[in-house]
Amino acid sequence: MQAGSNAAVQTKILALVETILAQNAMAGGVKPDTRLADAGLTSMEMVNLMLGVEAAFDMTLPQSDITPENFTSVETIERLVLKRLQLQAA
Repeated sequence: MQAGSNAAVQTKILALVETILAQNAMAGGVKPDTRLADAGLTSMEMVNLMLGVEAAFDMTLPQSDITPENFTSVETIERLVLKRLQLQAA
């Protein structure tokens, strides 16, 4: 994958996180390495984020990939999405 597409993936994920935070009148300012739980995302919002990621990238995440470790931060979600996109392209 090219660096430009990696940045696009990260930008989409950051936008999803910011949207969820804004819906709850929480301060944004999430960085790629910010722990999402520390940013104030609840478990229900994490589910919404996971569904948003699936919709934004037109993919269905396998149950084995839906783990707290993969949804710790924008960076961990980005790695998961890029891995899934590479598998789809193969």
